Amino acid sequence: MFDGYVRVTAATPRIKTADVEYNALKISELMSAATDEGAALLCLPELCLTGYTCGDLFFQKTLQQSALTALCELIAQSSHSETLFIVGTPFVYRSALYNAAAVFCRGELLGVIPKTHVPNYNEFYELRHFAPAPSEIVYVSFAGRTVPFGADMIFTCSDIPGFNVGVEICEDLWAPNPPSIDHAIAGATVIANLSASDETIGKASYRRSLVSGQSARLVCAYVYADAGYGESTTDMTFAGHNIICENGATLGETALFAKDSRVSSEIDLFALKRDRQRMNTFARGRLSKRLTVPFSISPASVTSLSRKIDPRPFVPNDTHEKGARCEEILSIQSAGLAKRLEHTACDTATIGVSGGLDSCLALIAVVRAFNELKKPLDNVVAVTMPCFGTSGRTKTNAHRLCEALRVSCREIDITDVVKAHLKDIEHNDMGVVYENAQARVRTLTLMDLANKMNGIVIGTGDLSELALGWATYNGDHMSMYAVNAGVPKTLVRHIVRHVADTCGDGWLTDTLNDILDTPVSPELLPPSEGEISQKTEELIGPYDLHDFFLYHVTRWGRAPSDIYALAILAFSGEYSKEEILKWLRVFYKRFFAQQFKRSCLPDGPKIGSVSLSPRSDWRMPSDASVAAWLKDLDAIT
Repeated sequence: MFDGYVRVTAATPRIKTADVEYNALKISELMSAATDEGAALLCLPELCLTGYTCGDLFFQKTLQQSALTALCELIAQSSHSETLFIVGTPFVYRSALYNAAAVFCRGELLGVIPKTHVPNYNEFYELRHFAPAPSEIVYVSFAGRTVPFGADMIFTCSDIPGFNVGVEICEDLWAPNPPSIDHAIAGATVIANLSASDETIGKASYRRSLVSGQSARLVCAYVYADAGYGESTTDMTFAGHNIICENGATLGETALFAKDSRVSSEIDLFALKRDRQRMNTFARGRLSKRLTVPFSISPASVTSLSRKIDPRPFVPNDTHEKGARCEEILSIQSAGLAKRLEHTACDTATIGVSGGLDSCLALIAVVRAFNELKKPLDNVVAVTMPCFGTSGRTKTNAHRLCEALRVSCREIDITDVVKAHLKDIEHNDMGVVYENAQARVRTLTLMDLANKMNGIVIGTGDLSELALGWATYNGDHMSMYAVNAGVPKTLVRHIVRHVADTCGDGWLTDTLNDILDTPVSPELLPPSEGEISQKTEELIGPYDLHDFFLYHVTRWGRAPSDIYALAILAFSGEYSKEEILKWLRVFYKRFFAQQFKRSCLPDGPKIGSVSLSPRSDWRMPSDASVAAWLKDLDAIT
């Protein structure tokens, strides 16, 4: 069971223009399929019961009566279904004809939504046939019952918390003041759009951007059903372009002119409600009065997800987008640092370079900042500080990286200083004191060197390390500007890979590739036969998993058991259930225990939607208890 998810479907029946009996049969088939698949919502296109392109036939009593009769039959069919159905139909009220959406479930018509914005330009001439929605809700008689009629309605499910549906029709979305805005402000988390959008060059892309953008702006799921095969082609063609978006992300869409124009996905009501809770400007917007129409359905529990759960949510899947993202991040890092250097009037930037990934990325950002400021790269002072755990491979790569980037490089061996310090405090074993002493001496060296050279120390620690507290307090934890503080480890690797692939410098590319192939390690314990002995991911767990946990914990606030279920799906074939549970427990313990380090972080630029800065995005007591979160994990069987 995936808590907070419901399945929705947008579909296009293959119709015959003005053949209501045939169209109702095709709609009935889609209703049965949606019910069998456990969909909580099925949205069908504008005027699909008659066809959108009936023209003056809409005024014919025969067509109007046929639509009314067919609608009654479809409503009756829904008696034994646990799905909310939305079907496009012409509807007569007080001698006016309306382009409307009939909303029904469990054998009951819940309401009729007329189109608000009726287009009458270019190929559209709807005002010839249809009246715009009245300004207020009225009540109409339908099949012996009284039902609400009007645009200002939200359908609220009593069985599924947060499943609140608002409806608009085609042009309503294209208008400058879509009804969906007020629907969302009034609490709608799902917007259904019944559309008959004809196809012209470039329109599909524009349509997609409209649906995606509206779902992002309103923090909602947007289910868009489009007319397709069977509509008259006298002057237009219709492609059945069905789209489901959620908070700016496209969950699924059909190909243009596809034979099976149906798309289904699960929408994450929990995430939508969570985002709205965080956005005080959303909740405190103007009040919007809407008639709330309750309904009751208990759709089948979502036991599997058809939507992809991304195992690496910080890393774009598209190669082109990934490259653009990497460049954007480097620009944010370098711009932030450039401003800090300019403000402090510093001549130099001092950075510890280990031959590992994090310091590599930080140095690349520093070089870009100096180039932006047109400062000499000789003023970038990269310092490698070998000690007990330094391997020949990382030391060599540190020097090669500095040479390739044309920055100053200094080697300061801190072994004797650390030994003297350990002797002073009478410490003899290779435990945490032994390790932390090296990190703190390195930071002391960098700080004093920066003072001497009128510079600042650039931090190299990343977002994932901050989440896990994988840093020595007042050691590598501290700097004067932390350029990597907003970059998760999984993304650090891709940025360095991007630079290696695009820099056009063979020497730099080879060096970066070898750094990428080096195991992640703090190198605080002596090497074993010349090789790195202390491998971070063997000690605290895979960063792939921890970044996944970090994203869902801080971005969405999900319960541990929910994150566990999603991780099993996301990492199927990569990690076992036992491994996921083990490292999730480690994540929570460390995340809570190490908050004191995050409470006093140095400045650094925010990069993405997840940040742990105590000044902006993440405020958490340093002594908060993890007991409730671990109890939730303990209940997993």
